[in-house]
Amino acid sequence: MPNIENLRKQAKRYLKWHREGYHPVAAQIRSMLPHFRDLTDSEILQAGFKLNDAQELVARKHGFETWFALIKGIETMTASSINTVRKPMIIAAEPQLFVTDMEVSRRFYCEKLGFDIAFTYGEPPFYAQVFRDGGRLNLRKVQAPVFDSGFRARERDVLSTMITVDDAKALFLEFVKAGVIFHQSLRTEPWGARVFIVVDPDGNLIGFAGSANGQATDEAAAID
Repeated sequence: MPNIENLRKQAKRYLKWHREGYHPVAAQIRSMLPHFRDLTDSEILQAGFKLNDAQELVARKHGFETWFALIKGIETMTASSINTVRKPMIIAAEPQLFVTDMEVSRRFYCEKLGFDIAFTYGEPPFYAQVFRDGGRLNLRKVQAPVFDSGFRARERDVLSTMITVDDAKALFLEFVKAGVIFHQSLRTEPWGARVFIVVDPDGNLIGFAGSANGQATDEAAAID
């Protein structure tokens, strides 16, 4: 259960980051606070951002509309679970992928896979986050090839990440039209999941999986 004093410290930290012009915080502000939603990173960092804005940001990241609602919710949960020991909860996962050319990777994930840029960092950018709906991937630029020349021969199907989707077939067909290169076409696995795998410009294998509804079919055969 969140500690109120720690939440206050989080709000003050966001306020400090904004005052220091720390770019990654701009993406969080834009994604969580409606009145900043249409601003660029630079516009957000130049706009007025007060402690109550930072507190609202903390509240919304914990699923509450306002700081007051967050505090009352914590007090209520504390009162009802004084004698309950609760394990920490993992809220989300954001896999990090290594890339050698940030612009090439940006075009692939945004123009081919339909992601949007959450933020970039550095000039020129060496770190970025892309998102599509609830999925977020962090891209980290490296100077050498991501995989050595013999890696795929040894480990042909090693995934960099797996993304869960609600309709694997529809997304697969969307990617086919976009000219995406597939490491594995859409198929229903023996354990019931419907899966396909794409390969990015650096050889990262990105798996997409959804539940299989109905009889398994060879989806690729349905594409002209």
